[in-house]
Amino acid sequence: MIFSNGEHMDKETKKMLEGLIIAALKQIYDPEIPVDIFELGLIYEVKIKDEGQVEIDMTLTSPNCPVAESLPNDVKTKIESVPGVMECKVNIVFDPPWSKDMMSEEAQLELGFL
Repeated sequence: MIFSNGEHMDKETKKMLEGLIIAALKQIYDPEIPVDIFELGLIYEVKIKDEGQVEIDMTLTSPNCPVAESLPNDVKTKIESVPGVMECKVNIVFDPPWSKDMMSEEAQLELGFL
């Protein structure tokens, strides 16, 4: 399912694409923590435009994160491999700052915080 310029996605198609994007994000792991970046709460927002362009706002566990250079590129590459995504832009934001409270219950359980 690839959308050309000018072709619009309906709500159902966007919802399906969002599910595929989230599944792709759940395949990317922080190298220091054995939990995927989605469950860690590093993904703040996924915006899908009608033309198949995706914009992701994400953060890092710290500004000095050792994968600060490579992780956003990994996200971009992984999301651009999802059928229906034409292009992905990744924005790194630090507001609000990441904390362990942003992790899903699943991630907190996995890491022994619950």
